[in-house]
Parts: sequence; structure tokens; C-alpha cells
Amino acid sequence: MQSLMFFDLARRNVRLHWLRSLLAILGIIIGVVTIVSMGILGNSLVLAISDSLSSVGDSIIVSPHTGGPGFGGASGSNLLSDRDVEQIRRAAAPHVTIPVSSGSSRMKIGSEDTVGVVYGLKSDDIPILLELEEGSYLRGSSGAMAGARFAEENNIKVGSRINLGDRGSVRVVGILKERGMGFDINPDYGIVVEQQWFRQAFDQQDYNLVIVKVKDLSQIEDVKDAIDRQMNRKETVVDVIDTRAILETILTTFGQISTFTTAIGGISLIVAGVSILNIMLMSVTERIKEIGVIRSIGTQRREVRRMFLYEALILGLIGSGIGGVLSIIGGYAVSMVMLQTTEYLFVPSSLVHVLYGIVFGLGISLVSGSYPAWKASNLNPIEALRHE
Repeated sequence: MQSLMFFDLARRNVRLHWLRSLLAILGIIIGVVTIVSMGILGNSLVLAISDSLSSVGDSIIVSPHTGGPGFGGASGSNLLSDRDVEQIRRAAAPHVTIPVSSGSSRMKIGSEDTVGVVYGLKSDDIPILLELEEGSYLRGSSGAMAGARFAEENNIKVGSRINLGDRGSVRVVGILKERGMGFDINPDYGIVVEQQWFRQAFDQQDYNLVIVKVKDLSQIEDVKDAIDRQMNRKETVVDVIDTRAILETILTTFGQISTFTTAIGGISLIVAGVSILNIMLMSVTERIKEIGVIRSIGTQRREVRRMFLYEALILGLIGSGIGGVLSIIGGYAVSMVMLQTTEYLFVPSSLVHVLYGIVFGLGISLVSGSYPAWKASNLNPIEALRHE
């Protein structure tokens, strides 16, 4: 019953000094919205990068070492030979080994000229590495598959013909599903042709890199070591890259960036806490005589402390509650502006930042009100009654 009475006194004081209370609440709202919005943006960024790179997280990439003989490869050039590929395949068995050739070429699509990347892959390897959006996979050696972005930017459809000048022309039999960033190949902005056609068109018999798709992620390190031992026995002739390790490093980095941006948002909430501290100290100064009266009639110190903490709690509840609701709108806005998508907004790992923001807002409010409450409870009742 007494707790309710002191809560009513705190609520009355907030209402009587509504303007400064409103300013304190506004500071909390801004702080909560900032910290939550930054948290949602950081988490959405990590999820977006993770989704974009997850398709290559099970890969090992083998490429010619740039410091090896003749600028790099095991075959004395900056390419990998069929013999090199066979050695890699034996070392990586039973996992799938996919040799890749690549080059760039000027292309004519209809009446438009452009430049694009051309990847040469064996037709059996394409479904393992790439997903189909429209049309069909390569069956013969004269067709091509267009990357999603390349097809969109150049208005390429299934059946379109792409002319590569003196290298010949190919008819598009399929459009690939957008793959996003990758550490191996980026076919979104190019075309994929059959390996044999690539060899004839580009007069290149060897490969630019080899991709090993590991079925069991726990075996990545073992497979990587086996390839390294097989290919780099005497000197380093190939570079063996574990994409999972790169992916983890990137996600860790973006996670740290997310924490940093959230901490920046937290600074504004601390500023709001200073505002509450100032307001509560003003309230104590203005109500010294009132404190003296309630202390003189037997009110205990802890009850006086509770009254002022209730006042800070009311400010924190209102500000954090409104800030939590508005932070959803803020998170939506920053996601649209920075990522052009809101698909990561309503996932648990993003929405939990709303809870963090509200709890932090309440915590800052109570901490800021602690010293004024302590000061009020320790006033001498006689001196407080004499105060003018």
C-alpha cells in the first residue's frame, strides 16, 4: 500500500513538471531508437554477407602460386595442367574436384557491344557448382548459360545469341540463379560455356583454378592439408585456400563492426541518462521542504529513495517503450537505405536488439536516478524543513 502511495507521488511529480520530463523521455527515445537501429543494421549486414557467401563456405580453392616458377603453377606457368588437376583429384578424393578456365571477351548481344567474363566448365560439373533459374543446363559444346546480373543488364533471354567476335558465337540455353559474391568464381556478371568450347575459342588447354567441394565440413582442414602435401612437396607451386576460414574471418569482422556501431548508438542513450540525472537533481533541490515533511512524519530513508527511483523508472518505462516501438520503424528505414531489403528485420537475432535497447534504456534511467534518490534520502529532516 505504501509502495503504491510513493509511486503515485512519483507519477504526480512527473506530471507536474511535464516539460522537462518530456525532454528526458525524448532523450531516452532517441537513444533507444539509435542503439536498436544500429544493432538491427549490423546484424542484417552480417546475415546478408553470410547468406551471400554461404554457397562457397564448403569449398577449397587451388590456384597457381604467384611466386612459383614461371609466375606460378605446377606446370611452370600461371595455369594448372590436366596432370595437376589429376593430382589434386587424387589428394581430395572422394570429394568432387572441379577445374575451371576463365577469360574475358568482347561480346555483341543484338546490336549492343559489351565485355564479360567467360567461364569454361565441364557440363557435368555445372549443376554441382551453379543453380539454374530458367531454361536448361548445358548439354552440348556450343551453348552457354548467362549469369543473372549479366542477363538482366543485357536483356538476355533463353534463346538469345551472344557473338564473341572471332571466337565464335553461342546460343543461351539457360539463365543461372544469382549467386552473389564468391571466393572462387563470380558468374553473375558473365557467361558459362562448356570446357571444350572454351579451349578451342580461347586457345587455352590449362585451367585457371580448381574448386574442391567438400561434403563434410569437418574434413576441410584434412583435405586442404592433403592437397598441400601433394602439390607443394618441394616448393610452393599452388595456393590452397579454405573458403570457410575466410568466411569466418569476414563474419567476425562484420560482427565487430556491428558491435562498434551499436556502441555508438549507446552513447546517445548515456547522454539521455545524464539528462535524467540532471532533472532528478533539480527535482530533489525543488522538493527539499517536501522531503523534510515526509521524513518528519516517520517516512524511512529507503521509502524516500524508492519514491525518486519510481520517478526515474516512469521516465525510463515511457521512453524505452516508445523507443522500442519506433526502433522497428528505424530498423526498417536503415535496412531499406543501406541494404535495399528488409528480409533480415524480423528474424530473432535482429528483433532481440529491441529487447536489448529497452532493457538498456531502463537500466540507464535507474542508474541515473540512483544518486539523486540517495541524496534525497540522506537529507537531514530538520534542515530540510528550514530550507527556503
